[in-house]
Amino acid sequence: MTDQYVLTISCPDKQGIVHAVSSYLFITGCNIEDSQQFGDRDTGLFFMRVHFSAEAPVTVEKLRASFAAVGDSFQMDWQIHRADERMRVVLMVSKFGHCLNDLLFRSSIGALPVEIVAVVSNHTDFAELAASYDIPFRHIPVTKDTKAAAEAELLELVERENVELVVLARYMQVLSDDLCKQLSGRIINIHHSFLPSFKGAKPYHQAHARGVKLIGATAHYVTADLDEGPIIEQEVERVGHEVTPDQLVAIGRDVECQALARAVKWHAERRILLNGRRTVVFA
Repeated sequence: MTDQYVLTISCPDKQGIVHAVSSYLFITGCNIEDSQQFGDRDTGLFFMRVHFSAEAPVTVEKLRASFAAVGDSFQMDWQIHRADERMRVVLMVSKFGHCLNDLLFRSSIGALPVEIVAVVSNHTDFAELAASYDIPFRHIPVTKDTKAAAEAELLELVERENVELVVLARYMQVLSDDLCKQLSGRIINIHHSFLPSFKGAKPYHQAHARGVKLIGATAHYVTADLDEGPIIEQEVERVGHEVTPDQLVAIGRDVECQALARAVKWHAERRILLNGRRTVVFA
């Protein structure tokens, strides 16, 4: 029986990268199951994701050690992981639980390749929901005076539990620049796509008042620039004049769940590579 692995690469684009990677896998007795690649002419960078299989005595540790020379020769930023490895994730939420509930359910039925190690919230509203999925719940209240201590507690949890991804499933606290930098490329957020047109309270009601015909949601990585991080996925739904504000809210919640779930799934399957302020998504 073979083991499955995923290799991801980003590096300056030049001749010979694909040949070097495929030759390495052939020499080490591996078989390519699927390969995707993209060369960005604007940035001059090359991106690649290879799903491959190998039989013992090949291990992920041996693969990483032997691939280092190939990576160095092309100045690669690369990673090799077992394909069946479930990414350790923390979900964060405030008072809107639709995205949290959706991610918990998808994880419970195996639709997301993640291990949710904790639900973190600045409120206690969803402690019972987390418990119903047998997921530890951590209440970390946040005030202006305790923000630094709260973020330090979150970081301690991330480090102790070897968390690879933090998901803001409608977590409504703004993270500090320092926390964004420390977890760069490891925090995903969801917001309604009306930003920046409909800021503030009740954005769907504002949209209804303006007679919008499309509503949507955007999943993106978190940066110090509020809601302006690299976009991973977007979803939209067409609406008509007869739709009420409450119906817009309900439709918007479904759209948010769909976009966020896809973003989390793709990140956990290591299908997303950062390309400056953009992303390359091998979906």
